[in-house]
Amino acid sequence: MYPIDFFWRAARRWPERIAIDTPDERIAYAELARRVRALAAALQAADPQEQSRVAICAHNSAAHIVALLAVLASGKTWVPLNPKSTAPEIRRIVDATEPSVLVLDEAGTALLGDAPGQRIALDGPELANLIQRHAQAAEPRFTQPEQATQAIKFTGGTTGLPKGVMQPYRAWMANIVNQIQAWGFDEHTRYVVAAPITHGTSTYLLPVLAQGGCHVLLAQGGAEAVRQAFRERGGTVCFMPPTLVYMLMALPGSSRADYPQLRQLIYGGAPMPPEKIRAVRQFFGPVLGTTYGQTEAPQILTVMRPDDFEDERHWAAVGRTAWFSEVAIMSPSGEILPPGEIGEVVARGDLLMSGYWRLPDKTAETLVDGWLHTGDRGLIDEQGYLFLKDRLRDVVITGGFNVYPVDVENALGQHPAVHECVVFGVPDDKWGESVQAAVQLRPDAGPPPAEAELIAFVRERLGPVQTPKRIHFHASLPRSPVGKVLKTEVRQQALSPTP
Repeated sequence: MYPIDFFWRAARRWPERIAIDTPDERIAYAELARRVRALAAALQAADPQEQSRVAICAHNSAAHIVALLAVLASGKTWVPLNPKSTAPEIRRIVDATEPSVLVLDEAGTALLGDAPGQRIALDGPELANLIQRHAQAAEPRFTQPEQATQAIKFTGGTTGLPKGVMQPYRAWMANIVNQIQAWGFDEHTRYVVAAPITHGTSTYLLPVLAQGGCHVLLAQGGAEAVRQAFRERGGTVCFMPPTLVYMLMALPGSSRADYPQLRQLIYGGAPMPPEKIRAVRQFFGPVLGTTYGQTEAPQILTVMRPDDFEDERHWAAVGRTAWFSEVAIMSPSGEILPPGEIGEVVARGDLLMSGYWRLPDKTAETLVDGWLHTGDRGLIDEQGYLFLKDRLRDVVITGGFNVYPVDVENALGQHPAVHECVVFGVPDDKWGESVQAAVQLRPDAGPPPAEAELIAFVRERLGPVQTPKRIHFHASLPRSPVGKVLKTEVRQQALSPTP
């Protein structure tokens, strides 16, 4: 069985149920299956070789979902390209993975330039003509081992050079079952597609379809479109970065009544400080959830369900281990540490990648004796909740003391004027490293606080060692194409301030 078989099974079981709801059309499972079969046959005709790469560079759309499912159905390897990335970033991924077919919308076409490969346009009549040409195609069949590569997804690159993560069939199978088990997706699920299909949404695509649910696509991006999808189109669940959650609450006239069917509001991509969690739960009710994972272990190594948030002691956690994985804390010498001790978060099981694309040395550094070394520091408490501290390289050692930026960010984030913040270390002749912070203030918080006020605010809560020596103010913190704050860029700006 392969990941795409979850969709085929659902299409046979619920042919008339709506699978994709867009502002322009509602696509039933039977019709979606027809389009996927036809495009998969077209991909196989374009390149008969199994496991050849197909790159998709497009914004969210029904055609994008059809194309992704067709890649999975054709026995090929999906290479997602975010159309919000820069042309050099996109070209580097294409040059590294050498896809034989490029599936592009207008934005993707502009980014790819003269990159080699057969092209399929998602805009205009070409896709419809291609599907019509292969309209009588049967479900494509292929034979690959569970270790074969389903996707090559590149890491975010917020703290270093991105690497191509080879996600095997078994990892996708594990993710599908994990998501269904964690969130209870069923035929009433209406997933609001707010995150890019090239990233977070892709891990929810098949779990929702497997259960007969529906993906609700937006006419455009932004908080207002998300609110409208919940208010007028029956949205029940959504995955989004914390910044979008905050934007929903800040919309003029926004209230819980705008989300009548909301069951789960899942955040990811960045932590949510306890004070923000309190505000979100007060606004939306007991629907907040989160997961922890990496591209190397997609999306759901651990899960924090809404009922886990009932105890405030768990608010700084990222949940407990999901199915098909084992998560532990390891010492630098390779020993598994007992509950409560801080070390590196490691994981093993079916969810893991098979390695980095054409980087055997990096693979050997990251996968050791079956354990994925995440590069994150944290602890697991007696109840099995995982608490992240920071990336190993992000720990600030100042005056001989370890300072975990997440602890400082949680304290600084309690100030009513702070919208978002990031904490990092910079070289210091006296302390070795000094703790510094970059802050984006709330526009509606009144007179902006002075640097000294924020420093005193943290000092009162954490003491002098963990208090930032400097605070840098940003009108808007720099972010990656998927909304993550670029800590490397923030730190570089602090080291090289503009005159």
